[in-house]
Amino acid sequence: MTIDDLGRRVAADVVGDGGLAGLRRLSGVIAELEERRTGVVEELRRGRVATWEEIGQACGMTRQGATRRWAGRLRARSFGVAAESYQHGRPGYPQALIGSAVPREARRVLDLGAGTGKLTRLLVEAGLEVVAVEPDGAMRAQLAAAVPKAAVREGWAERIPLPDGSVDAVVVAQAWHWFDPAVAVPEIARVLAPGGTLALVWNVRDESEPWAAELGALMHRSARQEIDTRPVLPAPFGEAERLEIRWEHATTRAGIVDLVASRSYVIALPEAERARLLADVEELLATHPDLAGRDGIAMPYLTRCTRVRRG
Repeated sequence: MTIDDLGRRVAADVVGDGGLAGLRRLSGVIAELEERRTGVVEELRRGRVATWEEIGQACGMTRQGATRRWAGRLRARSFGVAAESYQHGRPGYPQALIGSAVPREARRVLDLGAGTGKLTRLLVEAGLEVVAVEPDGAMRAQLAAAVPKAAVREGWAERIPLPDGSVDAVVVAQAWHWFDPAVAVPEIARVLAPGGTLALVWNVRDESEPWAAELGALMHRSARQEIDTRPVLPAPFGEAERLEIRWEHATTRAGIVDLVASRSYVIALPEAERARLLADVEELLATHPDLAGRDGIAMPYLTRCTRVRRG
């Protein structure tokens, strides 16, 4: 039996008598198979077992097609190996954000791509019922320990493990750029109650501070991740409301090193290059005139929020 014959046989068995029930079964199997395929690609790339060209050929696509499809997603899935650094080094969010990101009348909130719970904690402390969905197991472990009052679930923006219309608001902190909007937008709209809101949040280092600008230059000397922190959301979402909050995160030199170590593009560096970068960051923190001799450091941030309502 050829691979094509096997595929046709499996598809026929899943579809059965067809109809909407058959379509749902087929869609579920396709989603699971795609997740498995992504896992195999991840193993091949992390072990340097296959090139993108070889992976593309195996999947019936070009090298460029395979890279576009999976390279970004594999970077998003890399955080688990640095979950502890992420928890220690990444900043939280200013308290003032909650009133703008979540409407006053909201009661049940989904924190989507919740990471280690940096925003989840604020949502719970605001008295909200919070479901935190995160795909990475190591990140979920940190999240569950840090915010035990949240309901922590495994899931993806493209496949949210919640019923239709089950939450009043969805918040996405530091994660929207990892999602596939074509799939994530209708899936988020599905779980939102009528009139519910979606808030997209990013912390951006304020590099108007000279030492922070030097830190940014070091972090991006090998790779730069360009993120649109003012995205335009398609239907069924309405006009966007924008908010920007300037604040400072109290941290330490060790915390800043962990911050750098938790960046996806730093995680992906060859070990020797990654070690050199972290050593250079430590030297900057120890010798810069504005930081020398200090352990406590105020890292300047801008928190940007885009909120839209489901029409």
